[in-house]
Amino acid sequence: MNKVSLLLLSALLLFVLAACGAEKDKAEATEETPKVDEEKVEDATAIEVKDATGDTVVFEETPESIAVLNSGDLDILLALGANVTGRPTSSGLVAKEVEGITEIGNPHQPNFEKIAEVHPSVLAASLSFKQHAQNIERQGTKVVYTKANSIADIQETIQLFGQLFQKESEAETINQSITEKVDGVGKAETNSVKTLLVYGAPGTYLAALPNSLSGDLLEKAGGENIASDFPQEESYPQYASLSVEKIIERNPEVVMLITHGDPEAVKEAFEGEMEKNAAWKNLDAVKNGNVVVLPSHLFGTNPGTKVTDALDVMIENLAVVK
Repeated sequence: MNKVSLLLLSALLLFVLAACGAEKDKAEATEETPKVDEEKVEDATAIEVKDATGDTVVFEETPESIAVLNSGDLDILLALGANVTGRPTSSGLVAKEVEGITEIGNPHQPNFEKIAEVHPSVLAASLSFKQHAQNIERQGTKVVYTKANSIADIQETIQLFGQLFQKESEAETINQSITEKVDGVGKAETNSVKTLLVYGAPGTYLAALPNSLSGDLLEKAGGENIASDFPQEESYPQYASLSVEKIIERNPEVVMLITHGDPEAVKEAFEGEMEKNAAWKNLDAVKNGNVVVLPSHLFGTNPGTKVTDALDVMIENLAVVK
């Protein structure tokens, strides 16, 4: 074989080797590409939300269903169009839109059998439910916690559910309307009305503090909470024991009663308590007939998106005194 032939053969071998290398690189690139894409898709579908505990809860995808233990969360989720499979047990009239949803108890008495029966992807509950969380999570249901001690808390819950169910735009619209309502009240010229907020049932009464939802609503409506510096109850930090001496000293212009139960029965029982102490009769609120019972569906529980209705009621009751 002559020199020219050897050179041609060497060139041909180099060409073949280069082609094989290119094909190998191309194949490897093709094999690796889907793995990178799959990771990106996985990250894109994961949903992270921060609940009322401050913890971040991660979901691989949008939850298929949710169950709730309080009416406010139920109201928010229905407004966002979520698939609610479990709702709080009610002893009163039930709206037609929720009649077909299974009752699963309430924050104080959750019905674990019913929760397991509806087997939701998520359970929304108050912070007090934490002691039961492990039982629920073992069944494959994740728990997210909510709170409603202020208008801001309710707006955070709306945002949380909006993120969880990919309804951010709808949640933002609801929150914007609430913010506009609160800002509108803030711009109005209001004189502080000395107010006592009383929460309870016959025989048990507590003063609602500013860090409670009703206390926050009172402040936003332009009222003055005469119990703002009363010592907090250890078990119920949003409330304080009634101090008759301080109440008489500060002489509220209006007394607002908050209850879960029969409003008229609570009012009658509270008036009976006041009659036991003649000094109550000298309060401006009592003398002028300004002892009112607030609607239980707006104040006795978390009102959800209807928190603006609660604010309107608060403003109306203060306006009577101004």
